[in-house]
Amino acid sequence: MKILCISDQIDPLVYTNTIRERFKDIDLVLSAGDLPMEYLDFIVSSLNKPLLFVFGNHHIEEYRYFIRGGEGMPAFDLDEKKCFGFGATHVGSRVKKEEGLIIAGLGGSMRYNHGKNQFTEFQMKWEIFRLIPALVFNRIFRGRYLDILLTHASPWGIHDREDKCHWGFKAFLWFMRKFKPKYLIHGHIHLYDLSEVRTTKYENTLVINAYSHYIIDIGDEK
Repeated sequence: MKILCISDQIDPLVYTNTIRERFKDIDLVLSAGDLPMEYLDFIVSSLNKPLLFVFGNHHIEEYRYFIRGGEGMPAFDLDEKKCFGFGATHVGSRVKKEEGLIIAGLGGSMRYNHGKNQFTEFQMKWEIFRLIPALVFNRIFRGRYLDILLTHASPWGIHDREDKCHWGFKAFLWFMRKFKPKYLIHGHIHLYDLSEVRTTKYENTLVINAYSHYIIDIGDEK
């Protein structure tokens, strides 16, 4: 299985009329935030593959449609408990099974100016706490908590920066130790030099910066 991971930058290698040919073997798309919804719609429409996403701290005009207690959603499927908009599925603060993979989402960044979709460390711990019942269900009935944690911010001390806006969350370190996802895919940290470190191993989890685009080939592993 091949997963196209995207975040933070509209990549000209993706946003092109040759996208179908270039990414013809992609099975799933994961967006780690800070991308316009129209870009996600283009990818879904072009590849005709599932796309799961979280919001970051930019390009959040439609954020209110997808959060609990928001102004209403473009569409809502009560049976599947999925939020849809622009052809993509929002997994922020949710757990979803897609293409045989269990994926949990935690969007947003560290709180730095009281903007939307920003969290203190305590608030992010609460978002994680809300996921635990679904994760435990998976552990009991599917043999594992999850396969992928999709976030916008990075974990504390892994790929993050010194300014508060780009601090990582310590709660993500605890999450990886406790629930052991195979991957943590994040955005938020721009790689102006693509030779910068993009992948880091932490405990049992490979942490990947999805900036621009990055492809994971997980073979037949689940």
